[in-house]
Amino acid sequence: MRNVFSLCVQNVPGVLSHVAGMLAARGYNVDSLTVCAAENPALSNMTIVLDVDPRVADQVGSQLQKLVTAVETHNLSRVPHIERELALIRVEVAPSERTGVVELTNIFRAKIVDVAPMSLLVEISGEGSKIDAFVAALHPCKIVSLTRSGSIATPRGDQPKKE
Repeated sequence: MRNVFSLCVQNVPGVLSHVAGMLAARGYNVDSLTVCAAENPALSNMTIVLDVDPRVADQVGSQLQKLVTAVETHNLSRVPHIERELALIRVEVAPSERTGVVELTNIFRAKIVDVAPMSLLVEISGEGSKIDAFVAALHPCKIVSLTRSGSIATPRGDQPKKE
């Protein structure tokens, strides 16, 4: 089962290695891990996606909370939450054949962010399944490069501010 963990951690050198090392040492395969600075410069936010069963998810949550650098840990899979990814996709397409890609881009609410003589660079954000569907729809064209971010997530509704 897919589990999305949200962590607030101290913004100190080595915290990413510490978290990733703890997960690797216990044999958990990380599907996605993203980190960014929080509104408080002393903290960082992490989103970790793991494919584990519910019993193991409980263990992971406990182990993450025990980390010295962890301030707050939540398994967002158990609460309503918003989750997004970002992808940049370069598609090889001649100028005379761009109409189909432009229409597809509009249908998926993506954006063309770069135009080259023989390619287009498309930016798309949303749930992972939306990005997967867009990539599948592009397959009649030649995808030159596909760069995809990890998931970011936050609970729905009003949440208390982290101090």
